[in-house]
Amino acid sequence: MENRRQKLECLKETELFLFDMDGTLYLGNRLFDFTAELLSDLKKRGKQYRFMTNNSSKSVADYVIKLKKMGIDSDRGDFITSAQATVYYLKKNHPDACLYVCGTQSLREEFERAGFETTFDPERAQCIVMGFDTELTFQKLRDVSYLLCTRKIPYIATNPDYVCPTEFGFVPDCGSVCDMIFRATGQRPVVIGKPEALMPQLAMEEAGVLPEKTAVVGDRIYTDVESGLRAGCLGVLVMSGETTPAILRESPVKPDLVLKDAAEILAVLRED
Repeated sequence: MENRRQKLECLKETELFLFDMDGTLYLGNRLFDFTAELLSDLKKRGKQYRFMTNNSSKSVADYVIKLKKMGIDSDRGDFITSAQATVYYLKKNHPDACLYVCGTQSLREEFERAGFETTFDPERAQCIVMGFDTELTFQKLRDVSYLLCTRKIPYIATNPDYVCPTEFGFVPDCGSVCDMIFRATGQRPVVIGKPEALMPQLAMEEAGVLPEKTAVVGDRIYTDVESGLRAGCLGVLVMSGETTPAILRESPVKPDLVLKDAAEILAVLRED
């Protein structure tokens, strides 16, 4: 109990909050009741926050619109997404590659805005990028399998999430499709998003905040919490999304702090 109290006190000293989105601040298209008040309170206290999501089905511009519809004002600088992190990785490692993107039109446009050429022609592809593809077709699966079986080209995944939460339950995410491709080809991708430390590291660098003053808040242990822990941040699990008590109990990775939901952060900050 004393250790939990100490971790809660750490939230008061936190300068940068990196929030997962779906399952943490909203569920599907339903904003949690506490979200607007929490974000407003953080700003009033001079604290920074970023929206840090593995969901690569939407561009940052799309997320700005989505949050606006929910009543939350934001701009591009408020986000760090797995698509942005993938762009960063590709520019460092495969800057001139023509990309076969197994993802949404929004994701392809994100890469094109960053200066990359994309193609639906497997013969022209020089690198595969797998995302959370809500426009998935069998032709895309066939093209990716063909490329992995016949050519040695870089194979990148924006995120490893197995499912994405919705109002009714869950739907398959990028990690589930990557597992399906592995069964067909025996090939695994280089994974960019959470649980890798790159996304929180990029956010902290941009915000000018040290890891010990940063908290990563999310509903998944194996992505959100682990990325925070790998980056040296406070790893905060909220039980408002994917994680169940059984998953938490059986997970080899343990969060620094477990909250019912992110509303508890607001309650802690308002103490005293």
